[in-house]
Amino acid sequence: MHETILEMRGITKTFPGVKALQDVNLEVRAGEIHAIVGENGAGKSTLMKVLSGVYPHGSYSGEIVYRGAECRFSGIHDSERMGIVIIHQELALVPLLSIAENIFLGNEQASWGIIDWNAVRTKAAALLKTVGLNEDPDTLITNIGVGKQQLVEIAKALSKEVKLLILDEPTASLSEKDSDALLALLVEFKARGISSILISHKLNEVGKVADRITILRDGRTIETLDKADISEDRIITSMVGRTLEDRYPARTPNIGETIFEVKDWVVYHPLHADRQVIKGVDLSVRKGEVVGIAGLMGAGRTEFAMSVFGRTYGRRISGEVFVHGKRADTSSVGKSVACGIAYATEDRKTYGLNLIDHIKHNISIANLRGVSSSAVIDDTREFNVANDYRKRTNIRSSGVYQTTGNLSGGNQQKVVLSKWLFANPDVLILDEPTRGIDVGAKYEIYTIINKLAEQGKAILMISSEMPELLGVCDRIYVMNEGRILGEMPAAEASQERIMRMIVRGEARAEAEADEEKMRTAS
Repeated sequence: MHETILEMRGITKTFPGVKALQDVNLEVRAGEIHAIVGENGAGKSTLMKVLSGVYPHGSYSGEIVYRGAECRFSGIHDSERMGIVIIHQELALVPLLSIAENIFLGNEQASWGIIDWNAVRTKAAALLKTVGLNEDPDTLITNIGVGKQQLVEIAKALSKEVKLLILDEPTASLSEKDSDALLALLVEFKARGISSILISHKLNEVGKVADRITILRDGRTIETLDKADISEDRIITSMVGRTLEDRYPARTPNIGETIFEVKDWVVYHPLHADRQVIKGVDLSVRKGEVVGIAGLMGAGRTEFAMSVFGRTYGRRISGEVFVHGKRADTSSVGKSVACGIAYATEDRKTYGLNLIDHIKHNISIANLRGVSSSAVIDDTREFNVANDYRKRTNIRSSGVYQTTGNLSGGNQQKVVLSKWLFANPDVLILDEPTRGIDVGAKYEIYTIINKLAEQGKAILMISSEMPELLGVCDRIYVMNEGRILGEMPAAEASQERIMRMIVRGEARAEAEADEEKMRTAS
């Protein structure tokens, strides 16, 4: 008989005009990994914020029973004192503080108001060893990658004597290698008796480690599956309320002349002047074509896209960009947009949207001339445009005056796409367009991409999910360490072939680096 460590009974949470949770039930057993899945907006993160005290008792109805006693948390410190620790999707670390300082931030190791720095470093080093992170505790957070930062967050949770660890989309920004390491760590914690609640859209990862899965839809509990009953098809059907016969909507390509071309593109690091990040990239995209760029984390794909779009990344940039055969001036964002190029960033929350403003302003911002007369914005025209795109892209909201930050991730991504669709570009660069969104919303994004291709747009798509590139693209470039290693039609591509090309490219790059060292030494 498995001991139940947590019960959430009849949880209902309402925001103005929206019932985010309705009579939700959840049971977590001691020492299990319990996954929660559902579409964006299903209520997963809201439920965990109720559990962790972010939404205090009194702001919701229902009961939380933890270790046999009803809990009424008034804030996050109350839940942490009980051993319940949440790690949010947006990491809560201070970049210019050290790893050790971040681990004990708010939980300082002090006597009589004076911090014992020896104790801080010693305990931090032990916690880093526990999570498998081989870093000096004095290293600044800004100097380590996202995967390592995620491990620092877990070390921080362990410092609070965690008994129930909640992870909200912990692998959304991680490479496959870092994701596997994090999941293996959860399995280790399970062996030590620590329970974990894992929220993830990556169903293959959920299937690897979860003992049970609870599925939410539209703020309600649909079902809880035991490990023996877990299958991707079953989960998807419960999540979206229907079967998805095909993950990727069908499209018959109608490819025309070359619209977008980049030649001999070279970019140097913005801080390290001698470090070449992009190394002579050549690529092209034709009318009505969806072209993908495959590669591992750190391959330089985002750096390439940002440097092309308004030179928003890098220094000492050289090379040429052509749109419709004419040389394009992409030296600023405004000039890039004027040339017919749009870039939907991978970081929609920081660079893609104004989260404190409403949908209407976010959609019109890239093409204010389209809603203006004599340099004065026509509010009625702006409203009609925003409402039209809200319907076209199926943005689920109370209206165009809803604050964008209150939308789910998938709906925020649709606002980003709507913004650029209204700008009417010829070339659309999509950087991780489905990151952090569920399978149902992904299907809708793919449908939008297909419609754009049918309209004759040239689409360049960056994705870390190889099945996505294989399912959506007509042609795929493979990139590694700032170089294009080769290209292939999607019909001839496979994950194995792409990885083989990357591995061979890494070996070639290492050989070239060794030769350079020998030349320098001689």
